[in-house]
Amino acid sequence: MMLFVTTLWAQGPVIKGSVVDQSGYAVERAVIHIPGTDIYAESDKNGKFEIQADQGDMAFISHMVYTDQTVELRDGMEIVMEERFYELDNIIVKADPFRNLAQSSIVYDDIKATTQPRNISDLFRDIPGFGIIKRGNYASEPAFRAFKYEQLNVQYDGGMKILNACPNRMDPITTHVIPEEIERIEIVKGPFTVRFGQNFGGIINMVSKSPGKEATGWSGNAETGYETNGNNFTARGALTYKAEQYDVEGNVSYRNYGDYTDGNGDVVPSAFKTFDYSAKLGYNPSENQRLRLTWRQSFGRDIKHAGLPMDSPYDDSYLVGLDYRIAIPKSNIRSFMLKLFYSHVDHLMTNEDRPNFMMVEAESNVFVTTYGGKAELELTPNEKLSLFVGADANFIGREGDRIRTIKVMNGNPLPMPMVKVDKIWQDSKLDDIGVFAEAKLLAQDNSVFTAGIRTDFVNSSINDPEEDFLELYGGEIEDQQDFNVSGNFSYLVKWSQVQFQAAIGRGVRSASILERYINHFNVGQDPYEYVGNPYLDPEVNHQIELSSDYRGLRLAFGGSVFYSFLTNYITAVVDEDLPRKFMPMQEPRFAKRFVNVDEAFQTGFEVFFNYYFNDRFSFLSDLSYTYGQNTDLDEPLPLIAPLTAHLAVKYERQKYWLNLRSRLVAEQNRVAESFGEVPSPGFVTFDFSAGYEPAEGLSIGAAVLNIFDTAYYEHLNFSYRNSDLLQGRILEPGRNFTLYVNYSF
Repeated sequence: MMLFVTTLWAQGPVIKGSVVDQSGYAVERAVIHIPGTDIYAESDKNGKFEIQADQGDMAFISHMVYTDQTVELRDGMEIVMEERFYELDNIIVKADPFRNLAQSSIVYDDIKATTQPRNISDLFRDIPGFGIIKRGNYASEPAFRAFKYEQLNVQYDGGMKILNACPNRMDPITTHVIPEEIERIEIVKGPFTVRFGQNFGGIINMVSKSPGKEATGWSGNAETGYETNGNNFTARGALTYKAEQYDVEGNVSYRNYGDYTDGNGDVVPSAFKTFDYSAKLGYNPSENQRLRLTWRQSFGRDIKHAGLPMDSPYDDSYLVGLDYRIAIPKSNIRSFMLKLFYSHVDHLMTNEDRPNFMMVEAESNVFVTTYGGKAELELTPNEKLSLFVGADANFIGREGDRIRTIKVMNGNPLPMPMVKVDKIWQDSKLDDIGVFAEAKLLAQDNSVFTAGIRTDFVNSSINDPEEDFLELYGGEIEDQQDFNVSGNFSYLVKWSQVQFQAAIGRGVRSASILERYINHFNVGQDPYEYVGNPYLDPEVNHQIELSSDYRGLRLAFGGSVFYSFLTNYITAVVDEDLPRKFMPMQEPRFAKRFVNVDEAFQTGFEVFFNYYFNDRFSFLSDLSYTYGQNTDLDEPLPLIAPLTAHLAVKYERQKYWLNLRSRLVAEQNRVAESFGEVPSPGFVTFDFSAGYEPAEGLSIGAAVLNIFDTAYYEHLNFSYRNSDLLQGRILEPGRNFTLYVNYSF
């Protein structure tokens, strides 16, 4: 502790300089960063800066409207910035606290992405506050604190969406994005912005890589990897050509994963194959304009779901998007942006290789279409105030049926199989049109106030209801309209290396299509059939969050605490007026119906502590915990990850790097019994990864995951259903050796 306190107050050499644009005007809020450390400085309104560094140290300079560059520091130097195009995929401006969103962060793969191939869920596993809801090796998605599913606004490349067609969420957006394509993950930790769509519990934006975005001419990369546990193979390639006024980029990815072995030596059915490709065409009509067209397709094949009663022979999707932005320098209208997208998912589920196939053959072909967009205008009435005004829209439609061919009834084969058609989505739609305004006021040179308000007009409808569902609600189901008002207020202040934020927000979410219109389907962790409720009220999250951090030359620490008061919380409860519809003699005899409960709450924290022994060797750690309670039902909220910590030791040189990381997860004994949750034991895992760059552009990474072959499962993992293993949890992979090779040019 004496060492840390001494380091905290130690003062090193200081470099002074200035930042200007190509016309010689001062550049305010440019961020100067010493790579490999958490040492940052910002230029003031006169372009001046001071940073703790030595003469000759390399520094990374970034700004939202200028090209990033690396310079060698000299006392009294002048750094000239070149204008650049705005990053269309980002919602957070990197390392600029005066432009970032409240309670937001950017998560990078801080030890070289080439050290190991990963499932998309692994991108979230090491982020404080996150857990992974896993139905199999393919169907997994993030949960943050006690928020999950539609309570989180999950986006791709700054606002585009590919939603799940499957009611069991075999195909969330994370299955349509390849992890090797993700450059960074942007997170807003609550309803603290109104600019990026309906926001109840937080925003997750997955930003894809853009190879060679700063280079002129040809650039690209090729990468391939292998995992021993499952004989998993992955390959990806990208090629970009950039000219002065246009650029073309192509990506292709292939993954072939097999069944893996858990720490007990048991084989877990988890195989799948995916093939993805994308193309992006960018055009710059002028120096201040950017236009881009995106096309993407994903093909999943032979997908096994250990935690669900069916598998997926195929899961196909496509997305098309259009982005436009114009920047207007030295004007009260700073910029205008427009984003449009359209996506479609075609998903098939069958029980062909499951034990009950000889009695009942089931096949479900389901579809979802999502389209929408956003228009936003940024106004700068003066140098202290920015005002964002705009509108966005999302239109969602789901349809598809389940066809059951009944071969055996009451233990006796039928001479002529019976065919029944069950309406899954009942041709349902949900439309959300929102308008918003958000202002940022630079009150002093070191503090920012942010305030926003948003209104959503939501309409939900059912166009082909099942007869029993129609009768349950009086023979007629009218379209439902919600008028939702959300808002946020935050304050940020920064003193040298210390930053403090306080934020309060109100997020409102209308019930999803599943919560309104599902009809007697197993869509949860428990064995109950679930029934929708068309007349659900929107649920409301009133959240407050405080955060603070210190980032010094050698030491960085900080964290956040939060409290969410939830009203009209949407959950499902057993309804003894609703008998089970399918296999009525099987337990449980009654179904669950979605309802609103008056009150629930959650509270918790995330903290971190990092120590940098030098610019090569560092110790990283974090700890997170969430406590949630359904006040009306007097039980914990379901699907909350337990107390979790990460510890890591990292050593990085220019040509090679080493990383030893551990994950410590406590027992979770606060469970929602009404959802079939049971306590889960704690566990500790260790991973080691290393990488080497033998030549320019070539990197080789290797890793040993779960070094001690620990048998463990995550609390949020689903149980086995209708598979060879009829009970228990999906255990994670045992020891796994990986190799990854990346060549960039």
